[in-house]
Amino acid sequence: MSTPTRDRRWSSEPDAAEREELVAIRRDLHRHPEILYEVHRTAGVVAERLRGLGLEPTGGVGKTGVTAMLDSGAPGRCVILRADMDALPIHEENETAYRSTVDGAMHACGHDCHVSIGLTTAKALLRTGGVTRGAVKLVFQPAEEGGNGALAMVEDGVLETPNVDAAFGLHVWNHLPVGKVAVVDGPFMGAVDQFRIRVRGRGGHGAIPQETRDPVVAAAAVVTALQQIASRRVDPLDSVVVTVGRISGGEAFNVIPPHVDLEGTTRCFTDGVWEDLPGWVETIAQRTAEAHGCEADVEIRRLMRATVNDAAMAALVREVAAEVVGSENVVEMRTLGSEDFSEFLHRVPGCYFFVGSRNEAKGFVHSHHSPRFDVDEDVLPIGVEMLAGVARRF
Repeated sequence: MSTPTRDRRWSSEPDAAEREELVAIRRDLHRHPEILYEVHRTAGVVAERLRGLGLEPTGGVGKTGVTAMLDSGAPGRCVILRADMDALPIHEENETAYRSTVDGAMHACGHDCHVSIGLTTAKALLRTGGVTRGAVKLVFQPAEEGGNGALAMVEDGVLETPNVDAAFGLHVWNHLPVGKVAVVDGPFMGAVDQFRIRVRGRGGHGAIPQETRDPVVAAAAVVTALQQIASRRVDPLDSVVVTVGRISGGEAFNVIPPHVDLEGTTRCFTDGVWEDLPGWVETIAQRTAEAHGCEADVEIRRLMRATVNDAAMAALVREVAAEVVGSENVVEMRTLGSEDFSEFLHRVPGCYFFVGSRNEAKGFVHSHHSPRFDVDEDVLPIGVEMLAGVARRF
């Protein structure tokens, strides 16, 4: 997808040299993935490039995060532009010149793209006159993939000094064609919890089940009963999903084990459902196990709340997207996938949105977290225009 040629004096659209640099940054980061908070090289690259732009980065925010300010010195509002930096513990299967050089680690979700977009957005804002009022706070975050790095940065004061008035972020999205932008009002990505259930019974020989309390049968009933949360506990107009992703127990085909372990996730969009889900999971698991002569120990780990966009901020993003990709390419899309950018949006108004990175003709079709994930790099300049445009418009 290409955008119209624009006056370089004010346009945030990267020129040919900036596009080449965008891709080079992304590919360098892709070759050197780092997981969770161990993003030391990545943070170093970010800080070095920010200093090269004349900025003064601050490291060690939220353990290994990096921030920098574009401050006009004039009164006005402060906005965060956030990019996450961490990769995933996945072994890459792509055969490209920029494939991961680290065994068992890969940028399988596009955070390398986010960092390159964030750095080039800073350059674009400075090239076109910087910030004329207020300030833009650039936030490069570790540990989005299960480490809640957003909360760590919040606890280290990223929303303070100066106080932040709004927060924006984007995600390249391989379920959306390149050249399209997805933004919605209200719930955009789901809240997520993790649960572990141990169903305890009394083991014994498979030939004499009457002398046992079979946790396998009880666990199977628990799996089925948990689906009643979606079908009978929640308003059909609300979205909720309960997934059991792991079942383990037993060591022999003819022996009833003493216990069976279940592990899974619950996801939803609304705070009310999110507050009720742990109690429903615990009650259903325990009473279903009891009905089968067993017991259930339930552990719930609260991971992330829903990512909820402010309606006014979503409208702002929609206006910018219409200018960048055309109004016909601005769409609505939600997912029960989770995102810890929710920690920012829980505290300040803002908007999180998708920029399409899928291109079937080029083979960029694999889902996020796949060992074959890759993106159409035409998404990168679109991301820069979006973030810079949103900051200016706000």
